[in-house]
Amino acid sequence: MSFQDIFKSNFLENVNAVTLLDMGIALVLAFTLGLFIFFVYKKSYSGLMYSSSFATTLIALTMITTLVILAITSNIILSLGMVGALSIVRFRTAIKEPMDIAFLFWSIAVGIVLAAGLIPLAVIGSLFIGIILIVFSNQKNIQKPYILVVHCDNTDHEQMAMEFIQRHVDACSLKSKSIKPDCIELNYEVRLKQQETLFINELSKKEGILYTVMVSYNGDYMN
Repeated sequence: MSFQDIFKSNFLENVNAVTLLDMGIALVLAFTLGLFIFFVYKKSYSGLMYSSSFATTLIALTMITTLVILAITSNIILSLGMVGALSIVRFRTAIKEPMDIAFLFWSIAVGIVLAAGLIPLAVIGSLFIGIILIVFSNQKNIQKPYILVVHCDNTDHEQMAMEFIQRHVDACSLKSKSIKPDCIELNYEVRLKQQETLFINELSKKEGILYTVMVSYNGDYMN
C-alpha cells in the first residue's frame, strides 16, 4: 500500500463523475421545462382554490428529479443505495384535484428523461402534453350540473315541486329523498336552461315549499 492509497478518498473520486457542463445543461433545461409545466398548470387550472405553492413545487420537482437521476446514472453503486433510501420515503399530502396527479407525474417524467439525455423527447413531449391540456381545459361544459335541495311538507307538494322543476330545467334526476316529521327533503341533480336560476325564486314562494337551495355539483355523489 502506497502513501497515496492511505489518503485515497472514494468521495473525492466521485467529484468528476458528472461534468459541470452536463449539470449546467440538465439543470437549465429542467428549470425551463419546469417553468413551462408551471404556466400550463396555471393556465389550465379549473378548480376552486388555486395553490401557487403547488405550482412552484412542479418546477422544484423537475429539477430535483433531474439531480437524482444524474447521480444514479453516474454511479451504479450509488443507484442501489438511492433506490433503497427512496423506498422508505412516504408522502402524506392529500391530492385534492385529480389533474394535480398528472402534473406531478409529468414533472417527475421530465426530470428522468432529461437526466437520461433524451432532450428531444423531453422537450417535444412536454410541448405536446401542454398543448393538449390547454386545449381540453378550455372546453367548458355549458350544461353545468347543480344539486337542488327542496323541503316540502307533504307528498302532494312534492309532486307539484317535481313537475315545476322538470318544466324549467333541461334535465332532472332525483338523487336522494329523506322523510322527517312534517318535512320531505328532496335532492335533485339538475341541468339548467342557459344558466337560468330565477325559477328557484318562484318555487320557494309556492305553497307547501318550506326551503330551497341550489349548489354547484362536481359530478361526485355519495349516498
